[in-house]
Amino acid sequence: MAKHFVLVNTIENISSEEELVAQLRAQDQRAISLLYRNYSAALYGVILRVVKQEEVAEDVLQETFVKIWSAFASYDPQKGRLFTWMLNIARNLAIDKIRSKQYRVGAKTKPMEDAVTYNLVSPDGIKPDHIGIQEMTDRLNPDQKIIIDLMYFNGFTQTEVAEELNIPLGTVKTRARMAIKFLGKLIK
Repeated sequence: MAKHFVLVNTIENISSEEELVAQLRAQDQRAISLLYRNYSAALYGVILRVVKQEEVAEDVLQETFVKIWSAFASYDPQKGRLFTWMLNIARNLAIDKIRSKQYRVGAKTKPMEDAVTYNLVSPDGIKPDHIGIQEMTDRLNPDQKIIIDLMYFNGFTQTEVAEELNIPLGTVKTRARMAIKFLGKLIK
């Protein structure tokens, strides 16, 4: 028991990033535990900002540490700090997750009871078709209409619209801006 305490105490008292990297290169499992304790909260925060769902963020965090452990031989301290390398892995895995078809389908699928409530009443108690907005959007050109429909009636972000339609984000922004100007003239 005393021997175990000394080893744990030694690994927890690593005083530099270089020592931690050396322990990780040696595949010391105590080093990955220390790495997790020291960096998991920061990495989780970054992942959560990307995926926006706690359960998904926890899964991506686990994938991140598995990848860090399995790909540690590729870490090059000459190219950057350890945290930056880990942060890039976490961010890339989070982005891969939100780009995956499984995630996009799950994010757009609502439980039946939510869908019924959503269709009956919008947050303001007004459905856009009640005030003629949807009829006005019918007057947009098809490229603009699909973007407005996705963004304002289906709740997509501009980035999600770009991914869904496989067009550049700048094109989405330009078409949305032009459509809003056009609709603004119709409302006046």
